[in-house]
Amino acid sequence: MHMITIYTSPSCSSCKKVKKWFDEQHIQYKEKNIFSSVLNPEELKDILSKTENGTEDIISNRSNIMKSGTVSIDDMSVNELIEFIKKNPSILKRPIIVDTSKIQVGYNEEEIRSFIPAARRIAASACPHFEECENCRDAKDFYEYLKSKEAEKK
Repeated sequence: MHMITIYTSPSCSSCKKVKKWFDEQHIQYKEKNIFSSVLNPEELKDILSKTENGTEDIISNRSNIMKSGTVSIDDMSVNELIEFIKKNPSILKRPIIVDTSKIQVGYNEEEIRSFIPAARRIAASACPHFEECENCRDAKDFYEYLKSKEAEKK
């Protein structure tokens, strides 16, 4: 089944907001704490491959290690970068929301709403009782609303 992964850290207020939003929308996700679980190279390559602006999208220049000015991400090979992130997960912006084709960084409700429609359709198709299901009703209403907005644009 299609799953959204949210990369978080415990003290991150934006991460808490994103998880709360997903819970309120009844959208399943897998949470991955970047400090308590080792990020594997495949995950990191997947995240990087979905960025529009490469490391700029996911590396926080406000992190202490980046502010020190002793590290040059641009001079690293992909494998060096992945090893560096694994050893220094605090350089990642948070939260990072990942699905099968794209990523969303940070908490911006409007951007998350545009990120989610495909996930909602998948959830709807996964529930055989979609029409009557209490959990799916919000998803169905939201999907119909999105379809009407798309139709208005045309």
